[in-house]
Amino acid sequence: MTAAVSLDRVSCTFGAGAQAVRAVDGVDLTIDAGEFFTLLGPSGSGKTTVLRMIGGFTLPTSGRVFIGGQDVSQLPPYARPVNTVFQDYALFPHMSVRDNVAYPLMVKKTPRAAREAKADELLAQVQLPGVGSRRPAQLSGGQRQRVALARALISEPQVLLLDEPLGALDLKLREQMQSELKALQRRLGITFLFITHDQHEALSMSDRIGVFNRGRLEQVGTPQQVYDTPTTRFVAQFVGAANVLDGDAARRLTGQDCAMLRPERITLGPSSGARAEGQLSEVQYFGSFTRLKVQTPGATVQADLPAGLTGVAPELGSTVHLHWDASAVHALAAG
Repeated sequence: MTAAVSLDRVSCTFGAGAQAVRAVDGVDLTIDAGEFFTLLGPSGSGKTTVLRMIGGFTLPTSGRVFIGGQDVSQLPPYARPVNTVFQDYALFPHMSVRDNVAYPLMVKKTPRAAREAKADELLAQVQLPGVGSRRPAQLSGGQRQRVALARALISEPQVLLLDEPLGALDLKLREQMQSELKALQRRLGITFLFITHDQHEALSMSDRIGVFNRGRLEQVGTPQQVYDTPTTRFVAQFVGAANVLDGDAARRLTGQDCAMLRPERITLGPSSGARAEGQLSEVQYFGSFTRLKVQTPGATVQADLPAGLTGVAPELGSTVHLHWDASAVHALAAG
């Protein structure tokens, strides 16, 4: 099966000479047809530049971009079988919702009746039936995001590019839209390439995740692989909370030169059989769990205790005993 998107040693440099910035550095990537793939990384890591090179808004300095097996590296955006949804929605305020959605078909000179029927069909698919005659200003942020989605989908792209599309929404609406986006992608069966710096979005929505750092892909894998078995220290620390231990502390606590231990895998218990003991230095309540920070010789260890199992947290400064299974320790490359 032909991949939906392939990047072959793609790099992108901005500027020249001493001022040159290598935003993307020799990236190889294959995204399968029908996959919900997320590029995850901090601001400035290169993920949005990759999306812009796939969409044709930025040309690669070197390497090649393929969509559906076709080399599109030098093609303009309108000549590529992709569409993009941006964080700011980019809706036309003077046009109705229906006309906003139908706009790409109007540009193609599709007859009005056909394009309006298609727009209403797309609005129903994104759970906005009956709003076609309204203006964007009459809709909520989440509704405007759905309109932007419908407009991007109306020309039936092979790949839909989503550049942090939920970033402007509040937490509750963002979580609702995460669920709706994934359900929509499953119904339509087209390839989604989603860009985010939010690890929770990436873990909850994606078939696979590519973790970006300093212009390079550090790891590609399923959400479970990236979370449970990170290949680098950066991935371990960026994707979820993690105790990353090295040196003498790592060898004493885990038997490894460098290791990751997720806080939720640690419990409190009696002194017998404990892996470590230390003084409780901080307690943070998060509702669904309570986070404890424990000072052990050479390292601060974080433990997340689920709500309902915590009971009364020990007093600050008291000695606590930490327990975990050997399977909770994941070895990392040192350095």
